[in-house]
Amino acid sequence: MKYLLYHISHRTIYDYASPVSVSHHLVRLRPRTSANQRCQRHEVTINPESAATSLRRDYFGNDHQFVTIEGAHEKLEVIAESEVAVALAFIPDAAETPPWQVARGMALSDHSLASQTAREFVFESPRIRITEEIREYATESFPKGRPLMEAALELTRRIHQDFEFDPTATDVTTPLDVVFAKRKGVCQDFSHFEIACLRSLGIPARYVSGYLETDPPPGQVKLVGSDASHAWTSFYCPGIGWIDVDPTNNCIPSMRHITVAYGRDYGDVAPLRGVIVGSGEHILTVGVDVIPKGPIDLQ
Repeated sequence: MKYLLYHISHRTIYDYASPVSVSHHLVRLRPRTSANQRCQRHEVTINPESAATSLRRDYFGNDHQFVTIEGAHEKLEVIAESEVAVALAFIPDAAETPPWQVARGMALSDHSLASQTAREFVFESPRIRITEEIREYATESFPKGRPLMEAALELTRRIHQDFEFDPTATDVTTPLDVVFAKRKGVCQDFSHFEIACLRSLGIPARYVSGYLETDPPPGQVKLVGSDASHAWTSFYCPGIGWIDVDPTNNCIPSMRHITVAYGRDYGDVAPLRGVIVGSGEHILTVGVDVIPKGPIDLQ
């Protein structure tokens, strides 16, 4: 099977205003292995060196490390280096997917393990609250009898068209109703909003975090650290499985999207989170490089 191999470097630096004596961190940076993606190598370097590290897998099957750092430090650096092979994703014919009401009913009543697992993603979550206004927005793309994937793609296009990408408009704590009112935000906000729309109609939907290979402006050289952590949406179609859509870019993720984790919302998949004893003020710097290395054959 043909894959495209990527080298991914993700650097996170915290500069603290005053020394931190002890810190505990959850590091979720290892790309997942799935039907069309294989994590070939993954290594995390932490400075200062951790006093204790344990590897775990969370409820959703995402790998993460729990790290403890002891001793005064004014800077924390976490560097994740990964090699990931990505193949073309299976993309069904949108017109051949079942009518969305039929798919919803199957997802909610089917006793298969896949559908039972998917049903957990139909409810509200801490960062995704459903309102009547959100339901009304979603309904426009879901007339009776429309194939599920056609409706989801139309919803994705509308969000891309109606919302403006503006990294200054929101932060990780901005409520979804504020994002909807402003019609501005970033990939996290657009993914949360699309998930809320789908769940408002009873369609299981989950939050996906990962990376996106980007291109420099025409005539310019790609800058180091110019790629980005990214987020998109995945919805469940009985008989097919999970189908990814990217409202930020109005596309179906394939070989340029690398999946790291998925969950109910961003809170389940944050790349790095922790508790520190000491300085509460810090400067955060993040740099990501997604470098294609070329095609490879894997069995």
